[in-house]
Amino acid sequence: MENLTLQLQGMRCAACASTVERVVKKVVGVSSCQVNFALEQATVDYDPQATTMIAIQTAIDKAGYQSWPLAANHEQDEKINQKKALQTLYAQLLIGGIASFLLLLGSVPMMTGWGMNSIPTFFQNPWFQLFLATPVQFWCGKGFYQGAIKSLKTRSATMDTLVVLGTSAAYFYSLFTLLFPQFLMEPGLSHHVYFEASAIVITLILLGRFFEQRARRETSDAIHKLMGLQVKTAQLFRNGEVVTVPIEAVQVGDLILVHPGEKIPVDGKIIDGTSTIDEAMVTGESLPIKKSIGDEVIGATINKNGSLKIRATRVGKDTVLAQIVQLVQQAQASKAPIQKLADQVTQWFVPVVLLIALLTFILWFVLGHNLTFAISTMVAVLIIACPCALGLATPTSVMVGTGKGAEFGILIRDAQSLELSQKLQTIVLDKTGTLTQGKPTVTDFISLHANNSMTELELIQGAASIEKYSEHPLAEAIVNYAQSQQVTLLDIQNFTAIAGCGVQGQVGENWIQLGTERWFQELGMITDDLKDAETRWEKEQKTVVWLAINQQLQAIVGIADALKPSSHQVIATLKKMGLEVVMLTGDNQATARAIADQVGIYHLIAEVRPDDKANQIKKLQQSGKIVAMVGDGINDAPALAQADVGISLGTGTDVAIAASDITLISGDLQGIVTAIQLSRATMRNIQQNLFFAFIYNVIGIPLAAGLFYPWFGWLLNPIIAGAAMAFSSVSVVTNALRLRQFCPKYSSD
Repeated sequence: MENLTLQLQGMRCAACASTVERVVKKVVGVSSCQVNFALEQATVDYDPQATTMIAIQTAIDKAGYQSWPLAANHEQDEKINQKKALQTLYAQLLIGGIASFLLLLGSVPMMTGWGMNSIPTFFQNPWFQLFLATPVQFWCGKGFYQGAIKSLKTRSATMDTLVVLGTSAAYFYSLFTLLFPQFLMEPGLSHHVYFEASAIVITLILLGRFFEQRARRETSDAIHKLMGLQVKTAQLFRNGEVVTVPIEAVQVGDLILVHPGEKIPVDGKIIDGTSTIDEAMVTGESLPIKKSIGDEVIGATINKNGSLKIRATRVGKDTVLAQIVQLVQQAQASKAPIQKLADQVTQWFVPVVLLIALLTFILWFVLGHNLTFAISTMVAVLIIACPCALGLATPTSVMVGTGKGAEFGILIRDAQSLELSQKLQTIVLDKTGTLTQGKPTVTDFISLHANNSMTELELIQGAASIEKYSEHPLAEAIVNYAQSQQVTLLDIQNFTAIAGCGVQGQVGENWIQLGTERWFQELGMITDDLKDAETRWEKEQKTVVWLAINQQLQAIVGIADALKPSSHQVIATLKKMGLEVVMLTGDNQATARAIADQVGIYHLIAEVRPDDKANQIKKLQQSGKIVAMVGDGINDAPALAQADVGISLGTGTDVAIAASDITLISGDLQGIVTAIQLSRATMRNIQQNLFFAFIYNVIGIPLAAGLFYPWFGWLLNPIIAGAAMAFSSVSVVTNALRLRQFCPKYSSD
């Protein structure tokens, strides 16, 4: 299967989005299609052996909409298209506004009896009103007619259908009244034209759409900010000289010069120079980080105070920034499960409204009211009903929420992960590299001299030579310790990493093994001689690694890994939020308990092999809990994938990130709190939006149909109905924009 994202044009409401989804899904070879009305994008999964992009675009074209592949520079194209659309809309609003104001002046005496003598009769002339209303109806309202014709072709009904039926009924009834008054059953009705109703309704809906478009542009600010971080040029070393080239010309392996104060063009590795790098715009890390030779740097971050020579390692779409932009775009284009409700309602909404409007007309006419009354109530019903707000309720909040997450250095894979995060009950945390710094150091080394045929430095040399092939943070600590002792690492053969146990391999004539005490006991080695030292170190929160040469215990290594500064505060905040916090680690029970007690975690699962971590997550899920797993290593990937929500640290491995639903780019645990609080805020916002979307119709449609007229005389003027319809969408988008003010709160305990 291949994934295709298409930019759409011509959609005017949520029903349009449903139409596009329906016609695309009918294409042979398409397995799924999701249309995001707020972004005006379609995400399609299809079998390239069974269909093509052209076939999918043809289906969309036949439905009356335009589509094109999402280009790399689509943000610029989108801005240009939006600007043109807003200019046209502004012109229509100007013409419609002037005409509607003049029409309102002429209709005030008829509607209220006020101004009979003060307002010139010229404005009340029905022929003059026809002259004003016609361009509004057919030029300003052109888009509604085009949309209605599209829906007719696809045998569906959209918001445009409602607007066209409602305003056309008012306009053509007035025209008929003006041209053929003799056919009217009641004398005097020829003076009661409703040109102002059709014109003002169209103008109000256009005004609502204008505000909606402007507000929707603001929801994409996060993407625009990220795209704006991209450097346009780079200074490359070419033939002994430094030349400036476009960023597109940079290739992997190129040497790049970055002066102080400049942005780093692409991802790379420092090969000369020392500086501090401001990574706040990408990782959310507030303090600049010191970097020197061998350290990796991220494109679009700022070199603060030293010249650097960098070798490019990732360029173009492979850079961290490009991947962040892609993930945010994917998340914004995805659908949350709660949106299924809105989609289902939208599918039936317009046909039901059409039926209600028809029954309203028939009922009042049969009950003896005049034609004007029956048409007025029918028009009001058609106008008040707007499915736009339903279509915008979820995606606008998701767009703002995921964009806000990106600002905090939190990448949310899709809307489903965002929604599920607010339902979490249990947070499972890995220890090494998650709660702790992940940069452990060797603090102690004890050897059994009675067993030794090698010196202590030779033991360290053998252990480090084996560990240099392992990716575990503890292995790095042993290698760094050996290098600090100025030990040269040796070549090895037959290296093997045994998950949850340790590593082994051959150095010269010697078979070397490093790992846990449990593993050594399983191999039949006696560990009693060093048991006292192990117990003492574990009380000091140190991890113990056992070393054997040729199946005989030789030494133990004590390794300490400091807690992250934010660990205690984050755990306290999570518990205050009502979440159960669990620590899951392969470390031994004593060391793990010491760490857990220090940060305030009571539920501990220790001595768990990597292949069993996913099973531990499954057990928690089987007890009825919704579980999140937080980790950073390859050994955490299965557990991250098993969890309802996998949260990986961006400082970890690519495999862990790929297996997760949420990525904390900076590796700061505070991102867990931020992600969950943001999820809760976004879901509250969506629920508020759905309330706004429904309340207009729940109250407005019965009122417009005249349900309360016999008892209270309440009747909804079509003009008021048009205003309510227009601003239902505006209220939804405006409410979604409140999420931009989101700020996480942490416990002070």
